[in-house]
Amino acid sequence: MDWLEQIAKLRQWTRSGTRAPHKPLLLLYALGRFQEDADGGLRYTAVEQDLQRLLTEYGPPHKTTPAYPFHHLVNDGVWEVRTDRGPGSPGSGVRDLRETAATGQLAPDLRAALRREPDLLGSIARRLLDLHFPPSLHGELCEAVGLALEPAQAAQLSTQRRLRDPRMRELVLTAYEYQCAFCGYDGRIGAVPVGLEAAHVRWWAFGGPDVIENGLCLCALHHKLFDKGVLGVGDDHRILVSQRFVGHSPAAREHVIALAGRPLIGPQPGSHPVAAAHLDWHARQVFHGEPRPATAA
Repeated sequence: MDWLEQIAKLRQWTRSGTRAPHKPLLLLYALGRFQEDADGGLRYTAVEQDLQRLLTEYGPPHKTTPAYPFHHLVNDGVWEVRTDRGPGSPGSGVRDLRETAATGQLAPDLRAALRREPDLLGSIARRLLDLHFPPSLHGELCEAVGLALEPAQAAQLSTQRRLRDPRMRELVLTAYEYQCAFCGYDGRIGAVPVGLEAAHVRWWAFGGPDVIENGLCLCALHHKLFDKGVLGVGDDHRILVSQRFVGHSPAAREHVIALAGRPLIGPQPGSHPVAAAHLDWHARQVFHGEPRPATAA
C-alpha cells in the first residue's frame, strides 16, 4: 500500500474551490495521538471538543461538525470506527456517535506501517499540510494537534515550495516596493529585507497561481493573521479586520484593529493589483466573521 498516495486521494466535498479540511484535520489529530499512544482509540465524546476547535480555527468560515469526518473518513481506507454494538460507524449524526460510544482509530494496516517505518508518520503529516494548508500555518498546526516532528522532518515542511515558481517572492516584494501592504513595514539588514513575505491570497494548495495578481507583500505578523482569517481585503482594496478578533493592548489596537478600512499600500504603478476572483475566494474561504467598521482617521 502506498500510504502517501492514499492520503493524497482523500475524498472531499469540493465545489468552486471550497475548502473542506475536515478529514485532513482529523488525520493530523489522529497522528498526534498515535505518537502519544499507538494502541489507543479516539472516543468521539472525548475528542469532539478538540476536533471542533480545530475546525473552527483552521476550517472554512461556515459552521461545521467533526461528526462528518469521523464517520466518512472510513471510506478512504485509513480510518476505522467501532461502537458498543461492534465494528462500523453508526453514521454521521452527532447523537448517534455519542450514544453508541463510537471510537475511531487509524486503520490497522496503517498503524502497522507506521510502526514498521518510523519516517512514514512525518511524511504523511507533511503531505497533509502541503496539500491543505499554507506554509505559514504548518508549525502551529502541528502544535495544535500534538504532533512532535523530528527537527529534520519539521524542516522539510516547506520543501513543497520548490514546486512553486521561485520568482514569486521577488516579483511580489518588488511590486510592493519591499513594504507590507497592510502596515508599511520595510525592515532590512543591510540590503536584505527581513520579516517580509509573499502571501498567496488564494492559497497555493487550492489552485492559487504564483502570479503578482495573487500575491501581497506582508510582514510576518500580518501574513499569519491574513492566513488565519483575521485580516482580509475587500473589493475596494481596503483592509478588512474580523469582528471576532479581540485585542485590548495598545499593540493589538495599533497593529490590527486600526487597520480596518485602510487602503492597501501598493502595488506600485505598472504592477497588477490583486485580482477580484482571488479576493473573493479569500473572503469566502478564509476570512472569519463580519468585518469591523473602518476606524476613525
